[in-house]
Amino acid sequence: MDQTIAEKIFSSHSGKKVFAGDFVLADLDLVMAHDTTCAWALDPFYKIAKKVWNKKKIFIPFDHAYPAPNTEMAKLQNAIRKFADEQEIPITTDGVCHQIMSERFINPGNLILGADSHTPTGGGLGALTIGVGSTDAAIAMATGKCWFKVPPTVRIEINGKLPSGVFSKDVVLNVAKNVGSEGGNYKVLEYGGETVRSFDVPNRLTLTNMSAEMGAKAAIVEPDKNTSDYLEKNNRSYKFNKNEMASDQKSNYEKVMHFDVSKLVPLIAKPPDIDNVVKVSDVEKEKVKLDQIFIGSCTNCRIEDLDIVHSMWKNQKLHPGLRVIVTPASKLVYLQALQKGYLAFFLKLGAVVTNPGCGPCLGRHQGVLADGEVCVSTSNRNFTGRMGSPKALIYLASPATAAASAITGFITDPRQYLL
Repeated sequence: MDQTIAEKIFSSHSGKKVFAGDFVLADLDLVMAHDTTCAWALDPFYKIAKKVWNKKKIFIPFDHAYPAPNTEMAKLQNAIRKFADEQEIPITTDGVCHQIMSERFINPGNLILGADSHTPTGGGLGALTIGVGSTDAAIAMATGKCWFKVPPTVRIEINGKLPSGVFSKDVVLNVAKNVGSEGGNYKVLEYGGETVRSFDVPNRLTLTNMSAEMGAKAAIVEPDKNTSDYLEKNNRSYKFNKNEMASDQKSNYEKVMHFDVSKLVPLIAKPPDIDNVVKVSDVEKEKVKLDQIFIGSCTNCRIEDLDIVHSMWKNQKLHPGLRVIVTPASKLVYLQALQKGYLAFFLKLGAVVTNPGCGPCLGRHQGVLADGEVCVSTSNRNFTGRMGSPKALIYLASPATAAASAITGFITDPRQYLL
């Protein structure tokens, strides 16, 4: 019987051929817990173990609020440091966990747990990367295993050449509009089609990252030459068996959804829901005055995103009085932007460039919103209170739309500013 990519990965990690609906106990390739969720995993961990199962397969990044913005966060991070020292596990402070994992750790066919809801991001590399709570992460750190009910797979087939000014963020917002905020609950979203095949890994990571907002257990893209090129570029060549890393022709999908993006336009998700998606040009007519622009997060602040922003801000000025925050996703991205001269350019324009990490995304530091403030963000969540005050409003858009809006001071269609 034919299998999906997800079913094949679960099979290879549980030692038997399995299908959607089966229960499995699977071996893990990596476990991640960050500067918040790792602290909450410590008590349950020590109730079942004294040492982690494999210190080389535990990844602890400080990214959600680093350096610590308050005493409470400092206390949590201090507890994690003591645990990490005891277990001989290095702590990484080089940026957002999902970006670092993609750059350094995730390989096609891996099965990985992360104590963070956006862990599905890694599926852009052809792996199953699944978000869990701190207790499950504690058990996984102790045993190297986790049980699963194999999820059904929904195939997202995307075809067509993207028009100018339309990017992978617009594509996935269009998918979210149709799938809904709960349409992917406990499912694997498998992205394919000619458009996805044309995407490099950074663009694919945007698709899989945003899948968490649709409730997906995991998201995945079949690995191919683009995947190999990305791994090679990040100094870690990896060969994989194409037949083992592709869904079979007669796979039993729960559903297949088809999207033609050849006539797609720039989109934006209005608050407070991810599927409240409309054309940017329609919102532009409303002249929505902005207080802040955030270009960052695990969704859209790789060097490819900053390339777009830089190209649009040439010979332009940022709108006076507007707070513009740029947060590179990782130290690698930061150094790439530094080498290209982007950081000095952004600073001279009046933007704030922060250290690599999650930044303002979760409303803890570096750009918390006040009552009544409006922000355009390249991140993944716009629910009430996400970035600070429950009376603030968050619009989600591509880096191009964010860059155009930074020029005008209100939500703006980016196509007029693209060279």
